[in-house]
Amino acid sequence: MRKPNFLIISADQHRGDCLGVEGRKVRTPNLDQMARDGTRFTSAICPAPVCQPARASILTGQLCRTHGVHDNGIDLDEDVGQRGFAGTLGRAGYDTGYFGKAHFSSYDAREPTGRPESVLSSVDFGRDWFGPYMGFSHVELMLSGPTNHPPLAPPQGLHYERFFYADGRGAQKARAYLGGRGDTKGAAQTWHSQLPTNWHYTHWTADRAIDWLNHGRDTERPFCAWISFVDPHHPFDCPEPWSGLHDPAEVDLPEHRTRDLENRPWWHRAAVENSPKGDADEVKVRSTYSRIDQQTDEQLREIIANTYGQIAFIDEQVGRIMTALEVAGLAENTIVIYTSDHGDWLGDHGLILKGPMPYEGLLRIPLLVKGPGVGAGQVTDEPVSTLDIAATFYDYADIEPGLMQHGRSLKPLLDGGGSRDFAMMEWELLPNRVGVALSLRTVRTKTAKLTKDLRSGAAEMYDLAADPYEMLNVYDDPEHADLQVELEGYLMQRPDDIGPINTPVGPG
Repeated sequence: MRKPNFLIISADQHRGDCLGVEGRKVRTPNLDQMARDGTRFTSAICPAPVCQPARASILTGQLCRTHGVHDNGIDLDEDVGQRGFAGTLGRAGYDTGYFGKAHFSSYDAREPTGRPESVLSSVDFGRDWFGPYMGFSHVELMLSGPTNHPPLAPPQGLHYERFFYADGRGAQKARAYLGGRGDTKGAAQTWHSQLPTNWHYTHWTADRAIDWLNHGRDTERPFCAWISFVDPHHPFDCPEPWSGLHDPAEVDLPEHRTRDLENRPWWHRAAVENSPKGDADEVKVRSTYSRIDQQTDEQLREIIANTYGQIAFIDEQVGRIMTALEVAGLAENTIVIYTSDHGDWLGDHGLILKGPMPYEGLLRIPLLVKGPGVGAGQVTDEPVSTLDIAATFYDYADIEPGLMQHGRSLKPLLDGGGSRDFAMMEWELLPNRVGVALSLRTVRTKTAKLTKDLRSGAAEMYDLAADPYEMLNVYDDPEHADLQVELEGYLMQRPDDIGPINTPVGPG
C-alpha cells in the first residue's frame, strides 16, 4: 500500500475566523473550497501565540516548555529539530521540503549563531546551499519578511533575497516595496506596496514549492513538504492590486474594540503599559514594531482591509498549489493541511497584533484538512491544536515518532469519529518582552477557556457559550465553580517533562 504524501500550507498570524466560510467579509474562495472538500476544525488553537514557539511545536509535536523554544529569540535545538516530523519521515523513506518562512531559529541574533536563519550567519550559506535543515532535506528560505524594511541585500539573506536582487534592480524594487499610494488614514504600519506581485515573497513561496513538486522531488518516494507564507503578518503592506480588493468602508469591525483592562488579570495592563527590558535594540523592537496603539475605527478599517488583501493573495497561491497537485496526479494520495502559527487580535478589545492576552482572535487558528479518506464537508468543534499535526502524520504513515508526543492524531476525527476534552497552549515570557515575567498556560474546551499565570496564580476564565466575546472574567465566580474545577483539572494534565528556562539570543 502506498504511503500518503503530506503537505502543510501555513500562514503567519491568520485568525481562525478570517475565512469566507467562517462568515467574515474576506475573499477566500480557494480555502472555502478546501473546507467543502475536506474537514474544518472550528475550535483549533495554536500551541503558543507567537511564531517561534508555535512553529517548533508544530514540527516536534511538543509544548514549548519541553522543546525549549518558549519565546521568540530562542533557537530550537538542532538535535530536537532533526527528530521532528520531517526528519522522522525522512528516515522512513520520505522526501522532504520546506519553502518560505521557517523561523525555527532567531533572525536577529546579537552574535552569529551558525544557523542559516541568523542574518549575521546567512553570509556563510552560499548559493549552492539548499539544506538539510531541521530534518528537511531540501529548503528554500527567506529572511526578509515581515519587516518594515525591504529584503536584505546579498551577501546577507537566503534564497528569496538572492532572487530579489538577481537582476540588478533590487534597489528599484526595494523602493517599490516601501512605496504606497492612497490615504491609509494614518493607520499604524499600513501601506499599499507598489512591489509587483511576481517579485513578492507570497508569490515566490508558492512558485518555489510548485517547482519542487513538479521537478525537484524524488518521484519514487512519498513526500512531506511545508509551504510557509509570511503574511497576513504586520506590517500591513499588501501589494496592489490585492491591497485594494476589500473596501475599508465595508469590512467587518470587531464587536468590542475598546481596551477594557478592568476585570482582567493584572498582566493585561502590564503588557500594554510596561516598558520591555533588555538592550536598546530589543526595547525598540518590542516597544514600536511589536506594539500598536489603539486605532480609530477609520484606521482599524484600513488595517483590516489590508490584512484581508494579504489573506486573499495567499488564497490565490493556495489555488495554484492545489491545481499543481491535481495536474501532477498527486491530489488523490496527498493529505493537505492549511493552518497558521497563531492569530491576531485585529482590534478585539482595542488590541492589535499579539501578546499575553489569549483572546479567541489570537488563540484560534484556521485548520482545514483534505485528502484521501478525509470526510468531505465535515465541520467539527472538537478542541484540537496544531500540536496534533506531527502525530497525525505518524498515524497515517504508520511510523513511530522520533520524540515523545504531546499532540494526538487527528485521523479519528477526520474519519468522522473520536472526541476531545480540551486543547492546551503555553508561553513562558521573560521581562524582555513586556517588562514582566509570565508563565502562561491555557486550556480550551468546546465552550470554555481558562488561562493562568503559574507564577502569580492570577487567572481569567470565560464561558464562551454564553460570552463569545470574552467580556466577563468568571474566574473565582461561585456560580462557575464547577467549570473552574474542571478546567483547572485539565490545566494540570500537562506532562511532567518541562525543561529549563532558556536565554534568548536576540529579540526574534
